[in-house]
Amino acid sequence: MSRLRPPTSERTNLDPFVVATGDASPRDQRDLMERPFFSLAKTKRIVPIRYAAGDVRVEVFAVPEHGMATIWDADVLIWAASQIVEAENHGLVTSRFLRFTPYQLLTATGRGTGIRAYDLLKGALDRLQSTSIRTTIRHDKHWRRLQFSWINEWELLTRHDGRVEGMEFVLPDWFYRGVIDRTLVLAIDPAYFRLTGGLERWLYRVARKHAGRQAEGWRFEFSHLHKKSGSLARPSDFALQMRRLILRQPLPGYRLAREIEDSRELLHIRPTRSSGACGQNVEAICTSHASTICTSNARGTVLRTHGSQLSLWHDTPNPPLNFNNSFESNLFIGAHPGENSCRGASFRELAQGFSDPFQETRPDFASPEQTSPLNPLVSEPHRSTNSGNLPSRTLSRSADCPLTARNHRLSAKNGRGPNHD
Repeated sequence: MSRLRPPTSERTNLDPFVVATGDASPRDQRDLMERPFFSLAKTKRIVPIRYAAGDVRVEVFAVPEHGMATIWDADVLIWAASQIVEAENHGLVTSRFLRFTPYQLLTATGRGTGIRAYDLLKGALDRLQSTSIRTTIRHDKHWRRLQFSWINEWELLTRHDGRVEGMEFVLPDWFYRGVIDRTLVLAIDPAYFRLTGGLERWLYRVARKHAGRQAEGWRFEFSHLHKKSGSLARPSDFALQMRRLILRQPLPGYRLAREIEDSRELLHIRPTRSSGACGQNVEAICTSHASTICTSNARGTVLRTHGSQLSLWHDTPNPPLNFNNSFESNLFIGAHPGENSCRGASFRELAQGFSDPFQETRPDFASPEQTSPLNPLVSEPHRSTNSGNLPSRTLSRSADCPLTARNHRLSAKNGRGPNHD
């Protein structure tokens, strides 16, 4: 008998696609976004997933040693799809054989770069390789004879001193063909990698696939979502988790609402304004999980977001110097009816102006009208009455300013008029 030779590695027959940079807009494969291909729990799952809807059938099997690939492990496939699509957009040749550094993958998916992160990555690759999938999606009628894993093979390249130099893995042909077909790939929000729960991660992919950017969104029955998720939770527990997600609103770019129709509990998913441009070619300002950027009272420039602010200079020029009439000096000419012309009062009026800018930017503060009587730095304008033979304009200023009133009293006591000197 001839000895069985070990199978030849696929990498010997494929040209490597070297990932030069990890910067790429995240993209996901459509078929993986709505069907139960992954475990939603962080604990090891051995129970297989069996899903059937019309002509679509999905079966996922795991081995006891590693367990089933989780939805967090699927980040490796999302990253690989993003790199392939980005390279195709730039006219580069790609293949199922990827060569890269673990640092590129970890940083792009929001992971750490410590020793534990590398160990978790190796565990994810083990689960992706050991999980077996059978599906009728993009397969012929002999689908039961076709079986694949999420990663055919992988290898960690290390130096003699044990330092990691790079990593290689080979994707299955079923997944690779679904990525290079542009109609089967959707852009996703980078904030997806920050979602911590398995159910919310799966629900975001369902929302992106079905609701997309439709103004009316999409409606699902809770029971239908429970079946599509492949979750091992009871339907009642699954419905409770869905209600908690509705209260938290964790999905970036989408809003969840609970509706009741004919005694059926429905989930209504609507896209928010921010999901209109995220993940696509940037043509306008885009934010993740935030309302549309806008400016208030902006005219002529987007940098102006408030009304006119306090200025140290008056809008009108100062009057010319008065050298002819010393009785009516420049101290009084610039005043207006109802205005305090005393020098100290002018500083208090300046301090009063500081309340307006803070009132606009800090709505928690009370209005200036409510706080001015309690603020020692703010004084209301003095109102004077005309009682005497002096001109009303001069008397009103003299009564308002304590220093001027004192000079008049001293002049009257000494028998001198205001222009005695």
